[in-house]
Amino acid sequence: MTEPDGSMPLTGSTTAAAGSSGISHGLTLLFAIAGGTAVANLYWAQPLLALIVGDLNASHTVAGWLVTGTQIGYAAGALLLVPLGDVLDRRRLIPGLMLCTAVALLACAMAPSTGVLLVAITLLGLTTVSGQLLTPLAGDLADDTDRGQVVGTVVSGLLIGILTSRTLSGLVADAAGWRAIFVVGAVAAVAFAVLLRRAIPPLAPKAHLPYARLLLSVWHVVRQERSVRWTLVLGATAFGVFTMFWTALTFLLSAEPFSYSVSAIGLFGLIGLAGALAAQRAGRLHDRGWSLPATGWGWAAIVVSFGVAAFAGRSVAGIVVAVVLLDVAVQGVNILNQTRLFAVAPEARSRLNTAFITCNFVGGAIGSAAASALWSAGGWTAVALTGAGLGCAALLGWVLGSRGPLLNNRTG
Repeated sequence: MTEPDGSMPLTGSTTAAAGSSGISHGLTLLFAIAGGTAVANLYWAQPLLALIVGDLNASHTVAGWLVTGTQIGYAAGALLLVPLGDVLDRRRLIPGLMLCTAVALLACAMAPSTGVLLVAITLLGLTTVSGQLLTPLAGDLADDTDRGQVVGTVVSGLLIGILTSRTLSGLVADAAGWRAIFVVGAVAAVAFAVLLRRAIPPLAPKAHLPYARLLLSVWHVVRQERSVRWTLVLGATAFGVFTMFWTALTFLLSAEPFSYSVSAIGLFGLIGLAGALAAQRAGRLHDRGWSLPATGWGWAAIVVSFGVAAFAGRSVAGIVVAVVLLDVAVQGVNILNQTRLFAVAPEARSRLNTAFITCNFVGGAIGSAAASALWSAGGWTAVALTGAGLGCAALLGWVLGSRGPLLNNRTG
């Protein structure tokens, strides 16, 4: 294919030859844990919305915007910062961003009002994109034969970080108040910055482009590759329904008849953890050539999960079933989508990841904002029916898309 900026092919002359020697299990695990810790910063506030509302005298609408602001910041960080992974030394870039994240976390911890917190938490989203730099880096370091499994492990680490963040946030808030979790996050960010500075091997930049052309090259990849556009739409929809569900679940569990504490709400993240562990095997399905069929089954499971949720508004057991189904499906679809994209242009993985994550978190921001609006309009039932409808639309899109040129290449 042509160079994403439209000028020249992206040949091996600018590609780091890191994948030839593979990546160790220890380094893969470190990437997964560090990435999971970074992405967890996006979700510390989610189970604490009711607590923050009470402490800062805000409305539920403002609380929903705290989640939305984080997602918007993260999408901006993915768009503006993640492409730098193709042109800068990631051994310095990733730890540097983690130190910036630590500063933003401390600003959140000290915020005196919802306005200041909204600004600080948006900056937190902007800077905490380290996990999205570690994922394509793992793809670069992995061998061709196990790239799906390696990427799946790192992405699963990110997803596990999302889920466990709710539990840890609730427990810390019950013990020391909602501000304490941001201090804990800042300490972790500094620690991983030091570890990764020592562990990431030196790699030559994979491209030499001015910053403006680097950003423009992301658009060129999307424009040139139909499979990329198709995958981005599916990814954004999946993450949108995912954040919509979890934002609304906080409102559901904090209200009657449950009236759960923030720590109890956070424990529901551990239920979804089982789904994340199961979805980790999705990368192996990609390595075996079953990426597209498995994506279809994932979307079918998303529809079923929202169907279960629609009838489980007052049943803890039903909610548990819906959480597990949704997390297995969304996380499996996410891993398959991301690994397929990395196969399109190995020399532009950071830029492809930029497009993927930006679209995902734009979808996530819309989903979290929609959760507040739907909750006000029709409660849990409105949220569940909307999720099921979006799932059906995406499943139809998968059917139509997989009948085209993508069907001739199961890896996308």
